Amino acid sequence: MKKRDLNQINQKIENGEANIYTAEEFKKLIKEDNAPSFEEVDVVTTGTCGVMSGTAAILNFIVSEPGEFIRAQNVYLNGVPAYAGPCPNEWLGEVDVILHGTAHSLNDKNYGGGFLLKEIMEGKPIDVGVESVDGKIIENTITRDDINRAQIIGSRMAFKNYTAFTNPGSEAVSSIFAARPLEGKLSGLTFSGCGDLNPLQNDIPHNVIKTGKKVLLNDAEAFILGDGTRSNPQKPNLMLSGDLIQMDPYYFGGFKTGESGEIFNTVAIPIPVLTEEIYNNLLIQDKDVMIPVADIKGRHLPLTETNYNELWGDYDLRPQYSSSKCVECDICEVEKICPTNAFSQKRLDLSRCFGCGMCANFCTHDAFNMNTGSVDLRINDEDVNIPIICRQSDRLRANKLSLKLKKKIKSGEFKL
Repeated sequence: MKKRDLNQINQKIENGEANIYTAEEFKKLIKEDNAPSFEEVDVVTTGTCGVMSGTAAILNFIVSEPGEFIRAQNVYLNGVPAYAGPCPNEWLGEVDVILHGTAHSLNDKNYGGGFLLKEIMEGKPIDVGVESVDGKIIENTITRDDINRAQIIGSRMAFKNYTAFTNPGSEAVSSIFAARPLEGKLSGLTFSGCGDLNPLQNDIPHNVIKTGKKVLLNDAEAFILGDGTRSNPQKPNLMLSGDLIQMDPYYFGGFKTGESGEIFNTVAIPIPVLTEEIYNNLLIQDKDVMIPVADIKGRHLPLTETNYNELWGDYDLRPQYSSSKCVECDICEVEKICPTNAFSQKRLDLSRCFGCGMCANFCTHDAFNMNTGSVDLRINDEDVNIPIICRQSDRLRANKLSLKLKKKIKSGEFKL
């Protein structure tokens, strides 16, 4: 079996001779029957972006002068509860907290940890409330500059594959797997996963993606701590950790669902092509990656299956907004349901847009043009065509971070 070692690849990178492809570039060449051979490819940068519920942040920041309170008992950031500790910081005027990405504000279930962390990194002022063990209430405002340390820990990230959902029942069902309650009678399908771009989909079984390896998490260097909390051979995922302060808020943030606010992240992982086995695993395409379709009431209720080529195809990754078609409804349905709050006051902010497709599917006056596609399925012995109404993964961000990783490797900024 042909093989090479990492030192050989690193030497080629240092000499400017390495052949590095993003997963998107590599898959395109495969589809064109022009895939580079084992000898012609050194590294492929893979990526995924999507809702990753198991995300938490550990933060340390100062809220008062020393001696003002003994230690924190409860902490709230913009109304979102954070867990004080583990370090008590007695009489220091500062707090350590653990903030869950899925924690939501006491005042607004659609605003939670994901939105809060994005606002922190955008430099926005954050209202802090501390209830101390000695009965004091301390209120203050902090910004990113007031945070001494901030670390993201993802307990289950970059799943190899996911489940798509539809609703065969007659009544709408609220779920974290849909951006709003999913209507019944198979009227729509929602799914997650970046298919053949996904890191773990390109490295079966974990030949390269192993504990201690360096990755990009939201454009910051991060490390693989090991397998994720619900990882198994069929559905592997990763536990990752990186410095929040170094992350680019474009690549992460809040995502509203039918149940509450969630959090999305973007991960890019390099795959050095050390052996023919690693190379052959990289040849997988969307059409080869199967995804189960289940009842929205639970992943334990499978209905059928499809593949990622049917879900992504050549469909649009972003909507086009026509302000001339907007009639300024008293209550704008798109502004209400947009998972990332990308549409407001007749303006679409593409830097916040996730490409989920909700706007194009739910604007009553067709002010948004976006082909999100549909999928042909056989459910309960009947052939049905179901429109794709919501994506909870974003290929555009995944591709962008994969490309940034490629450039960082070439420049020597990211060492393999």
